[in-house]
Amino acid sequence: MAEFFKRTLDNLRGGPLGPVVRLVEAHPRLSAWFVLALGMVILLVVEARDVGLLPGQWVALIVATILVAGACVWIISWEDDDEEAAEAPAVEQGEPATPRQE
Repeated sequence: MAEFFKRTLDNLRGGPLGPVVRLVEAHPRLSAWFVLALGMVILLVVEARDVGLLPGQWVALIVATILVAGACVWIISWEDDDEEAAEAPAVEQGEPATPRQE
């Protein structure tokens, strides 16, 4: 299954979507923010189209939705930071590495 994904990504990189794939690989959190915000704004517009909002209210709702999407991606990225910290050596400067005894 991993080979299938590797071949698919290689084909995407070499095809017409190559620049988009490279952008997503270079900036995964920014790309996730954009995609999530786009989906959330589309849902907002579809669900609130008959409410009768004024233009200023639409702008405020859309800006708030984009900020919430950014906050969601930022919070999800905390888990990535935890995984990176767990992979790094747990030795602090100047302290020898000793196993914990409980």
